[in-house]
Amino acid sequence: MMRRLVGQTALLTIVASMTAAQDNGPSYTVFGTPGLLEMPTAESAAPDDIAATIARSPSGGTRTSFTYQITPRLSGSFRYGNFDQYGTADAVTGERNTFETFDRSFDLQYRFNTESRYIPAIAFGMRDFLGTGRFSSEYIVGSKSIGDKIVVTAGLGWGAMGQQNGFSNPLSAVSDYFDTRPAYVDREFAEEGSGDGNGGTLSTNQFFRGDIAVFGGIEYQYSDKLGLKAEYSSINYPEGTFTPAIDYNSPINVGLSYRYTPNVELGAAWMYGSELSLRGTYILNPADRETASGLDSAPAPVRVRTADQRAAATWNRTAQPEPAVRKGLTDLLAIEGIKLIGLEITDRTARLRYENTRFRSEAQAMGRAARMMTQVIPPSVQTFVMEPVQNGLPLSAVSLPRAGIEAAENRVGGTDALLASAGVTAAGTVAGLVTQPDPDPRFQWGIAPYFSLILFNKNEPLDFDTGLALDLEYSVSRNLKLATRVQQTALGAQDPLDFTENVNDYANVRTDSAYFGRDGTPTLEYLTATYYTRLTPDIYGRVTAGYLEQMYGGVSTEVLWKPVASRLAVGAEVNYAMLRDQDMGFGFAQYETQEDGSRVENGDYSVTTAHLTGYYDIGRGYHASLGVGKYLAGDVGATFALDREYENGWKVGGYFTLTDMPFDDFGEGSFDKGIRITIPYDYFIGTPSRKSVTTTVQSLTRDGGAKLDVQGRLYEVVRDGQLGDLTDTWGRFGR
Repeated sequence: MMRRLVGQTALLTIVASMTAAQDNGPSYTVFGTPGLLEMPTAESAAPDDIAATIARSPSGGTRTSFTYQITPRLSGSFRYGNFDQYGTADAVTGERNTFETFDRSFDLQYRFNTESRYIPAIAFGMRDFLGTGRFSSEYIVGSKSIGDKIVVTAGLGWGAMGQQNGFSNPLSAVSDYFDTRPAYVDREFAEEGSGDGNGGTLSTNQFFRGDIAVFGGIEYQYSDKLGLKAEYSSINYPEGTFTPAIDYNSPINVGLSYRYTPNVELGAAWMYGSELSLRGTYILNPADRETASGLDSAPAPVRVRTADQRAAATWNRTAQPEPAVRKGLTDLLAIEGIKLIGLEITDRTARLRYENTRFRSEAQAMGRAARMMTQVIPPSVQTFVMEPVQNGLPLSAVSLPRAGIEAAENRVGGTDALLASAGVTAAGTVAGLVTQPDPDPRFQWGIAPYFSLILFNKNEPLDFDTGLALDLEYSVSRNLKLATRVQQTALGAQDPLDFTENVNDYANVRTDSAYFGRDGTPTLEYLTATYYTRLTPDIYGRVTAGYLEQMYGGVSTEVLWKPVASRLAVGAEVNYAMLRDQDMGFGFAQYETQEDGSRVENGDYSVTTAHLTGYYDIGRGYHASLGVGKYLAGDVGATFALDREYENGWKVGGYFTLTDMPFDDFGEGSFDKGIRITIPYDYFIGTPSRKSVTTTVQSLTRDGGAKLDVQGRLYEVVRDGQLGDLTDTWGRFGR
């Protein structure tokens, strides 16, 4: 299930209408992967491409897929589908009833080589290797271009791809282990203790076992937009208990693909010899520059000193009184949405501590601030020390030679040369700084429509909510803020979401979220007081108290060790959480869910969680984290995450959590895992913004591996202004 996305989730649709892939690339299958109609090819999409596919046919049901080209050769897919499957056979007639089922699966494909004049591209893949297993397959496939318009594909498949005219597995010569493949067992209806009732685990006991079959096909690119396809599919959908109820008559599928625009592909096919299938695929590339760029104002020009001014050894305080310099710089920075927090000026050095409220990239804000400094800082000053601040935390101190800033203005490679000459250290103390009051009002508020979307819950592909949200914020100081959000749905009272499942030995710490905020009354999304502090030059702290999120209130404490130039960071977080009332008002839970699903009045639930997390900047935009500790249900384990971040602000990543909660107690899905995408506002609106919208796609929401959803965790706050992120986005310094 996808977590609730409050407020700006609908903007994902706007992004889809504004962003275009750079070239057509391969066409897509009904499974949402590059390929023919339902069979894969060895082709790869452009690096970083994200393809969202919806395919529909009468008996094949609806499949929604997301495919990400992780590297130039490796791609991964997540898929959610609903279709009819066969039930048990009637004891007298032998006929099987059918019922609707929901399917979740993950795919991987790796291309070994690039096609050459004589050698085809060859790829290895696994379909539905981490899911329910209904379409579990392994395959090897090769694709070869003939001229500019024809691509021929042939492959060998195991599992579901080894059904049509399958023959004995060549691997049986190695061991008779490969002779037969364990039969598919429906995860939802498997008998207790069978070991097959949870899904979501690697089907390693099936890999490369059983019959193998040949598949293949051809694609003819009739024009730049229109392609014609024909394939021989090795999936024959045999009738059996818990198998897809496909109206199957033939292994020959034929169809076409049409690129309506470079990023929108439509498809139609005659499938299984019996029915028409329709498909739509949207492709975007987060590495592309924003399509609406250029709407932000140009930066102020650098004021270049004359030779005589550069030669000045001292600052003429009579000609430029310090209060006038400070006032002038404050006004200039305000034009760029930058707050002057403190300024220290000597004859040779100016140290500026400031807060960037507008630019997603701290490097871009730093460039804007440095340009403004050249306008008013006395000519004798040779070095600018820039100290960016967020939430009252000084993030770093970047020393820039003023002459380098002047030279970079009209010099090819000047920005890179400036970075090479910069010094990046921990920010200093407040000693010496002449601080300024915050010019913004302490109390701020706003009211706006919200839209929240819930995808892929247990038995429904889509649910949503919409209404009005009121946001209030009061700044006690730069380090301490009070914030709240209240929402009122426009849909009235709603039934609980259909994904609740009780577990045997653990509290329903997340599955009960199906009941929260569904009675149509105003909901208190959060009400928090958050305090940030820097304990030492390399150690930061945070305390958040109040109604922390939709389900829990309490206290969250965090300490982060993050040296300014280190790729490594280590954080420790301890939380005390209490379950809130389901009406999401000011009360806390007055019920308790028992093992049998019944509820006891006047019960409550509270828990202390603790995690130790290591973060590492791998480089080239990749960031990894590993956290170990105790989760909301009392289970103990670890969460691993890997994210790819792009210079333009996009983030694409995934995570999984394994704890000591048994798979049987966790339920369908076996363990927590998901995919997340973050899209910055400035990518599609073209003007600077620090806001973004994050989508987290989970195969299922369960109680194992559940963490508090606390806003403003330290790692994301601190690292934006430190060496790694500044280096990654330094190209924006001159923008």
